[in-house]
Amino acid sequence: MNTGRLPCRLRIEPWLKDHFVGEKIVLPAVETMLFLAGQCAALRPEADIRVMEDVRFGKFLEIPPSAAEVPALVEESSSGDGRIRLKILSHIQFKAMARIKEHGDVCFPAGRVSLTSPDVDPARPRHPVAEVEAKHLYRHLVPFGPCYHTLQNTLYLTPRGAWGKLRAPNLPFTYPVQRQLGSPFPLDGAMHAACVLGQRLVDFVPFPVGFARRIINRPTRPGHSYLTRVTLTAEARDELIFDLEIFNHRGQIYETVKGLRMRDVGAPVKKEGNIYGTVGARTTGTHLHHLQSDRGRSVQSGQE
Repeated sequence: MNTGRLPCRLRIEPWLKDHFVGEKIVLPAVETMLFLAGQCAALRPEADIRVMEDVRFGKFLEIPPSAAEVPALVEESSSGDGRIRLKILSHIQFKAMARIKEHGDVCFPAGRVSLTSPDVDPARPRHPVAEVEAKHLYRHLVPFGPCYHTLQNTLYLTPRGAWGKLRAPNLPFTYPVQRQLGSPFPLDGAMHAACVLGQRLVDFVPFPVGFARRIINRPTRPGHSYLTRVTLTAEARDELIFDLEIFNHRGQIYETVKGLRMRDVGAPVKKEGNIYGTVGARTTGTHLHHLQSDRGRSVQSGQE
């Protein structure tokens, strides 16, 4: 059941202007989820906003460079299975017609969910096939501004995975729900790692377009450091699918994402021809040939 569209305004924090695609500032996917979780908590306080399902990211929501706020619409509806669905939309007025653009779509459970979080092995890969320095990564592969340089030090790649260190910048929370959900930056950095891993497999820069399920077991905190592990679970010509984990040095899980779908969205971002042949990216021995030969080969779901 659709309950209609409510007008709202997104407050534009200064650091959002470091999140750009080409020359356009765009709202990050993690901020889209955070905003919709805040709206859900206000409209349907019985919902469990720590669990996000059937998430879809639509068109980029562009942010004018001087904007302090951006107008938007929130659409709330109930799905047939009892979940609560929220969308963020924008109203675009042309000379002869108006158009509604969809930017994000998230389902939340209607009631509290019991969450379990078994610890994981926090160790980095014992036999990485490539290493990419964070400075190189953010200069050539994921070219965002300094506030979004969440991956730290070295990203370690395996044929089907990535492992790296994350740091949430010491920036204030902007929504009350962040006491439950934490900082959006660690998950953003984990998706950067998936983007880098994906760029050795396809001829485009993969962007997130949705995922099956996100669980926030513990909220990440500004100024704190975490680890992430990315696993490629499926591959097609036009789509890569990953699972993500964010945990601490003791292996305690903070967040997981299952079925992250990444595709070419036509963004004006230059794809490096060979990310391993430049300063800041290293391979070990014959593994370079192995990495390059992976391009175009399918992956069985769940294999590492």
